[in-house]
Amino acid sequence: MNVALIRMPFTGVRNMPEQSPVPGYLDGGDLHDTIRRAGGAVVTTTTIALDPGEERAYGTWHRMGLACRHLADAVADAARADLLPVGLLGNCTSLLGMLAGLQRVDPARRIGLLFLDAHADFNTPETTLSGMLGGMPVAIAAGLCLANLRTTAGLAPPLPTNRILIAGARDVDSAEQRLLDEHAVELVATSDVGPALAALAERVDVIYAHLDMDVIDAAEVPGHHTAVPGGPSSAEVAETIRVVFACDRVAALGIASTPPPERDRDGRARAAAHRLIAAAVGGAVSRS
Repeated sequence: MNVALIRMPFTGVRNMPEQSPVPGYLDGGDLHDTIRRAGGAVVTTTTIALDPGEERAYGTWHRMGLACRHLADAVADAARADLLPVGLLGNCTSLLGMLAGLQRVDPARRIGLLFLDAHADFNTPETTLSGMLGGMPVAIAAGLCLANLRTTAGLAPPLPTNRILIAGARDVDSAEQRLLDEHAVELVATSDVGPALAALAERVDVIYAHLDMDVIDAAEVPGHHTAVPGGPSSAEVAETIRVVFACDRVAALGIASTPPPERDRDGRARAAAHRLIAAAVGGAVSRS
């Protein structure tokens, strides 16, 4: 299984550094060896950047959209070359670019989303309590808000909500829950992903699997700024990911929001992320 690592440092977070060190941190340690031991090989590594003209653009969210468009290019190029795109992502907003890349390969394909996160990220500017863009990307992908950001990223049309499966969410705002109910978005425990994924695979042609590291119990990601207790271990999530990637409809992985090195001093969160990437590669290898 040949792998394309795609480092996406842009986050779209206002009043903070525009780029995160996390993608570079994840692409360190023994990641390449870990992928090799799982049966894969890293063929290409790409770091997303704005071109010189775009560097003059202003607006944090607009620049994030531009960066996501480049991310979509990298994902599409990898998929066309029959590589497994693995996004090392600053945060969950990058899922717009990951989805757009799979859509770009063939606009006629029905794209599905498996979203593993302690949060549903289904808020809109009208429902959010925090104002965080990172709490909105699934709603943005579904066309509920911030259309300019979505279309700048290249995700058009938006994702129908019956093609979205959220797993592991255990910290959902009340107004956000009403939106999820209104749009009939399916939520399951990580341990129940298998049957739900099989049903989703019947409705779509290709699936993007996106994972925020806070889906794992807070004890394993103590430096995560939105860590939530009561979640599964990384070993349990890795087994879920292995099952997910054994499904031939699953075409790409994104790992988002690993704590940065200064908050992951013992490397525990990075080791967990590497375990999940290895599980995805191992699952994909098992298809043949």
